[in-house]
Amino acid sequence: MIDIKDVRSPDDKSKICNDILRALPSWFGNEAAIVDYTAQVKAMPFFAAYDGETPVGFAALKVHNPHTSEICVMGILKEYHRQGLGKRLVGRCEEYCRENKAEFLTVKTLDASRESESYRKTRLFYQSAGFKPLEVFPLLWDENNPCLFMAKTIRLEASQ
Repeated sequence: MIDIKDVRSPDDKSKICNDILRALPSWFGNEAAIVDYTAQVKAMPFFAAYDGETPVGFAALKVHNPHTSEICVMGILKEYHRQGLGKRLVGRCEEYCRENKAEFLTVKTLDASRESESYRKTRLFYQSAGFKPLEVFPLLWDENNPCLFMAKTIRLEASQ
C-alpha cells in the first residue's frame, strides 16, 4: 500500500526531489532545473508517496499568497504511473489549500505548441484532475519551452 506523508525535513525534501526528478529524464532533463527545484523544495510544503520506506513520488507547493498555491514541481517514478498516485498527491495539495483557506491551486507545464508525448500526458492528467488551461506564456521559461498556466478552484467550506 502506498502512503502519502507530509515531509518536514528540508534535507529529506531535497533528496526525494533530486532522486525522483533524475529518474524521469523525459520530463526533467534539464540539469539546472533539477538543481533549482532541489533547492527550492526545502522551504515548501512537501508531500511524498511512499511504497513502504521508499519514496516513489512527491508534490511540492509554492504558496504565492493567502489565496493561491502552486504545484511547483511534482514527480512520480514511471513504474508507479497510472496507479492513482498523482491524483492522491494533487488531492493532498487541495487539502493543504483548504486547511489554509486558499481558493486556487495552479500549475505550470509545457504547452502543446511544443510537441512532447510525455507532456501531452501531463496536460491530460492535470485536466482530468480538474485544472483548466488559462494562459500560455511563450517566453516565461524560454522560447523552446512555452509555459501553459493552469488552475482550479478549491471549494472551501461554507463556514470559512
